[in-house]
This record gives sequence, structure tokens and C-alpha cells, in this order.
Amino acid sequence: MAMAVGCALLGTFFFVWILRRLTFRDMILVPLVGIMFGGVIGAATTFFAYRADLLQSLGAWTAGDFSGVLRGRYELLWVAGAVTALGYLYADRFTVAGMGRGFAVNLGVRYDRVVNTGLVLAAVITAVVVVTVGQIPFVSLVVPNLVTLALGDNLRHALPATALAGALLVLLCDVAGRLVRFPYEIPVSTVVGVVGSVLFLALLLRGGRRMGLR
Repeated sequence: MAMAVGCALLGTFFFVWILRRLTFRDMILVPLVGIMFGGVIGAATTFFAYRADLLQSLGAWTAGDFSGVLRGRYELLWVAGAVTALGYLYADRFTVAGMGRGFAVNLGVRYDRVVNTGLVLAAVITAVVVVTVGQIPFVSLVVPNLVTLALGDNLRHALPATALAGALLVLLCDVAGRLVRFPYEIPVSTVVGVVGSVLFLALLLRGGRRMGLR
């Protein structure tokens, strides 16, 4: 887990370094750049796993599946819970930082410190969840955007709703994966990937129509 957290931090700050050198007309394109960046990392990981004859192990480890969450392993998720609670305490600062560097600095918020704190918290939570459960795609892309559209950008109000909506989405997809081919089970990451990709495309099309109206 320590190695996963370190790699997550390194990858996150490198991704931010890339974003700061790009210009976007619509912020919805940022997740697309993230998907491309993740694809490059995934390709490199697959290459090394292939050379070491570990492709099957890599697939089993990274696929999101609750069947491997057993006593002695799931307790690590409390670390993610504690970090999430810490992030909630910073919610107001994250909201102000999201309005831009100039606005945040004028209000007395240390912009760089707040942004870096948010990146560290997100990286730690992601690493803990991936090590314990595996990768569950699109949840962090789709759910926060949908909640923001409904409730606005105030993170103190949106974070609890985001957590509940994300948990509900994963729960429904997990139940669907257990019932579609009963008594066999489809990994929750597969079901969430299908549902999440449809929702994400809907968000992209909505953003494209909004830019066209402008």
C-alpha cells in the first residue's frame, strides 16, 4: 500500500504538471486527458507485466471485485475513511480554490497549499481503495459531475451527496452483476464501466451542446 500511495502521488503531480501546460475551452475535457494519461500508464504497466509473465496477476489485482474483500483486508478501508473525513474539513477551502487562483488569494486562501493538500488526499484514498478492492472506473468522473449539476459547487454540501450517490451506484451495479448471470458473478468494475461510460458520454454531449449554444 505504501508503494501504491507513493506511485499515486507521483502520477497525480505529474498529471497536474501536464494540465498546467494545456489550455481548455471546457473543463469537461480534463477527465479525457486523464483517461489518455491513464491509458499510457496502463500500457506501460501491461508491457512490464507481459515481460514478467504477470498479466493474469495484474488483471486479477486491478479488476474491481468485492469477492476479495475479506476479513484482514477490508480494515484498510478505514484509512480511506479517515482521509475522507480530513478532506471534508477542508471542503470550504477546496470550494474557494476551485474558483481560481486570483479569487482564492484575494480571500486569503493559500491556493497552492490547498490544491496540493487536495491532490495528496485524493491520491491516498485512491491508492487504498485500489489496493483493497481494485479499480472501479468512472465513479470519480461521473458522480461528482452529476451531483455538482444538481447541487452546485459548494463542496461542504456536495461531498455527502457525492459519497452517497457513488455508493448507491456501485451497490446497484454490484447487485446487477450478481443477478445478470446468476449463479455466476460479473465483476462490479465491468458493470460500472458500462454504465459509467454511457453517463460520461451524456455529460460530454451536454457540454458540447452548451458550447454550441454559446
